[in-house]
Amino acid sequence: MLQIRCKNNNTVKNVPVGSSLLEIYDSFGIESPYRPISAKVNNASQGLKFRLYQNRDIEYLDITSPSGMRVYIRSLCFVLYKSVKDVFPESKLYIEHPISRGYYCNIVKPGITRRSRGITEEEIKKVYTRMCEIVSSNIPFHRKEVPTEEAISIFREQGFLDKVKLLETSGKIYTDYYILDDTVDYYYGPLVPSTGYLEVFGLEPYGDGMLLRVPDHHNPTELAPMITQPMTFDVYKEQVKWNVIMRMSNTGDVNKACENGRATELIQVSEALQEKKIVKIAEEIDRRYRENGLKLVLITGPSSSGKTTFCKRLSVQLLACGLRPLSFSTDDYFVNRADTPLLPNGQYDFDNFAAVDHKTLGQHLELLLQGKEVEVPEYNFTIGMREWNGKRLRLTDRHVLIIEGIHALNPMLTDSVPDELKFKIYTSALTTISLDDHNWIPTRDNRLLRRIIRDYNKGAFTARETIQQWPNVCESEEQWIFPYQENADVMFNSALNIEFAVLRNHAETILSSVPKNCPEYAEAHRLLKFIHYFIPIPDKDIPPTSIMREFVGGSSFKY
Repeated sequence: MLQIRCKNNNTVKNVPVGSSLLEIYDSFGIESPYRPISAKVNNASQGLKFRLYQNRDIEYLDITSPSGMRVYIRSLCFVLYKSVKDVFPESKLYIEHPISRGYYCNIVKPGITRRSRGITEEEIKKVYTRMCEIVSSNIPFHRKEVPTEEAISIFREQGFLDKVKLLETSGKIYTDYYILDDTVDYYYGPLVPSTGYLEVFGLEPYGDGMLLRVPDHHNPTELAPMITQPMTFDVYKEQVKWNVIMRMSNTGDVNKACENGRATELIQVSEALQEKKIVKIAEEIDRRYRENGLKLVLITGPSSSGKTTFCKRLSVQLLACGLRPLSFSTDDYFVNRADTPLLPNGQYDFDNFAAVDHKTLGQHLELLLQGKEVEVPEYNFTIGMREWNGKRLRLTDRHVLIIEGIHALNPMLTDSVPDELKFKIYTSALTTISLDDHNWIPTRDNRLLRRIIRDYNKGAFTARETIQQWPNVCESEEQWIFPYQENADVMFNSALNIEFAVLRNHAETILSSVPKNCPEYAEAHRLLKFIHYFIPIPDKDIPPTSIMREFVGGSSFKY
């Protein structure tokens, strides 16, 4: 017998050696409105079929947890793949990126290239019907561990060259893959025990492909409400197009290129594409300045999007256009700390719109746009108060005012300024590549890795502390940033396809420092497992003006 401690209700039970997590779940008497999807075993995520052979701490997770939701969606993707394979045997499925609170996918039929794709509504209905049949049949998922060369042989035989390249460059001795009835696929995390767990899903036309709809994490008995994101979709679409042209769609492609000595070339091309975008944005601002008298540039984006470096690079290009950019920080308009709104747990809610004295900020903007001189505050973060130190600003000929902050696109921040005088920019690290054709890389993982490295390098927070804070950061983004992203005049993708290969060298040691006996270890362990798919490359060829330098250090800009 083994001694197992369940952290859900601090219950200790003796269970037979070799019991699975699913087999012993009922014995712990956990009260939950939803059944378990996965579990943490000694703070590492495992599927419910995981068997116990030593004393362990376990914590069951349902679909409302981020880890549980990942397991659910991952399993749903396998059902989608099997359905496509059953209905259109010679076609290829691409699960490309998140959009509109679902996941954009496409089916490429024989004789059609990925760039000239398209699927009809009737074909989507056939796939959806097959998915419903598979779910109602409650077919078990089986996990199999084999030598990596055997897994490579299996996927090569099926024409999965994306998975072949990924596994060939992974450095793993053994590889897990999953089986659903007569279909095999590869996923980089656990799945649910059987298809019957996947009761809530949808599949409908979207763009020139289809949208896999998933449960709402707040109310998992219903689909996540769909939102319209045409601008975000176009940014993704353009990036996928470039990836196909450059033949750099998946991690295996990047790894192979690095093995062949092309890392420097990839860095140069990625940086050139970003600079080209920044130049176009600067030229559009200059055009609107000349034609409409544009005066205000607003820049926002979620945490670790590279907003600060983007702002500085844009300023350089505006100078090259003959404009005179003047930066203006919303941080200096924080209310005094004693007046800052609080979160339910009693901590300060610095991301709340009410944490900024937008009334004073709006008044100052009006005066500045009238050409008047204004004394602006400087926020003293040490004492948590605004100070008036005699700093004065005035907009004269060819000046444009740049405001960068998480509330920059919130209409209430600049409601006193006419729209024709504003240019709105949304920037985010919209991850540019996938692990393989069925495993995308979440944009939040990209940003979380950046933030962990930057916080650590600055001595601000340990990896454990950053991971601990991250859920609150994400909740604030959902409330204060994402609702306004489609209001932007332009979106800028700050991610690079070589990025994770560079981040690996910085992230490994930092993530390895998270103790195994703390809850944050689960996320550190997951990120470490993920980052190991990339062949590490040094950052010596990353230019000093790169957005990457904001996180790994060595920037020529002053922050």
